Amino acid sequence: MPKIPLFITSPLEVELVAKIRAVDPERLDVIYEPDLHPPLRYLCDHKGVPTFTRTAEQTGRWRSALARAEILFDCPIPPADGPGDIVYAKNAKWLQTTSSGVGEMVQKTGLDKSDIIITTARGVHSGPLAEWTFMALLMHFRKANFLEVEQRAHRWERYCDEEVAGRTLLTIGAGDLARAVAVVGRALGMRIIAVTRSPEKQREHAHLFDEIHAVSELGRLLPLADAIVSTVPDTVETRNMLDRPAIQTMRDGCAFVNTGRGSTIDEVAMIDALRSGKIAFAALDVAAIEPLPLSSPLWDMPNVLICPHSASTVTTENKKITEIFCRNIDIYLSGKLDKLHNIFDKKLMY
Repeated sequence: MPKIPLFITSPLEVELVAKIRAVDPERLDVIYEPDLHPPLRYLCDHKGVPTFTRTAEQTGRWRSALARAEILFDCPIPPADGPGDIVYAKNAKWLQTTSSGVGEMVQKTGLDKSDIIITTARGVHSGPLAEWTFMALLMHFRKANFLEVEQRAHRWERYCDEEVAGRTLLTIGAGDLARAVAVVGRALGMRIIAVTRSPEKQREHAHLFDEIHAVSELGRLLPLADAIVSTVPDTVETRNMLDRPAIQTMRDGCAFVNTGRGSTIDEVAMIDALRSGKIAFAALDVAAIEPLPLSSPLWDMPNVLICPHSASTVTTENKKITEIFCRNIDIYLSGKLDKLHNIFDKKLMY
């Protein structure tokens, strides 16, 4: 029986490639050619340096591997003006992504109109994102910047602070990212409320939230929150969910963290709210336009923390993604395609 071609389309550590090959060497032909991938900018980089170009010979091998592949690890990066090299993957039946919020990529590449099964890396990034969220919130609430100023001034003057326990945290979304945020928030004694498009959905982690409400309740809940954490992907329903009127209903002096997508909030209205103090602090891992334009006032605002969409990128990322992929390979080879982990819903776009 011919082996099933599996093509790894983004940079991956050699030991993880070996792990994939070891799943079923009798049935899988794992294709990984390091020279076809760009040099890394950092560990766990899935894109590489943007100036990288393949020679004509490399391009031929790249497209040939795409054409052969039945299974793809990651999607070839699409250019700004089209679907990109995924069009050469004529025999692909299953694509494992290295991210969880892949709706924009799926639409851009036309995969939403294809029969290719897409599985995501959902669950891999929730822990790191929750850690980053609370790094930012604790810096704000416990006045880390104030202490830095005092330390630089060699000033030892006691002061009175406020605690995080007892505060209300509102998560926009009730999925895996919100779950991880709720775990930490509860450990700190916070009250956790979630808004979601499907409050009636059965969730194993529902007990972590003190309340779960429909998005229609957002206007009532925003004034209750000391901190608001947006965790939702980019969809038609989430775009501009936090518009100017919604921002005006927020509690004066609240904190805002966005680890979902920049499209969720009206960025101009958010900047105005940060200037006025309506929003006292914002920690942003995402932006409406990425990279964040050099002209954006967000760069220089003292009450804003900017992260270049890297809050989820940690040294264990690829290992965790590979573990999901290897489990899915076993399931795929058994023919139980509906049992694959993290199947992307092309109707809901997440």
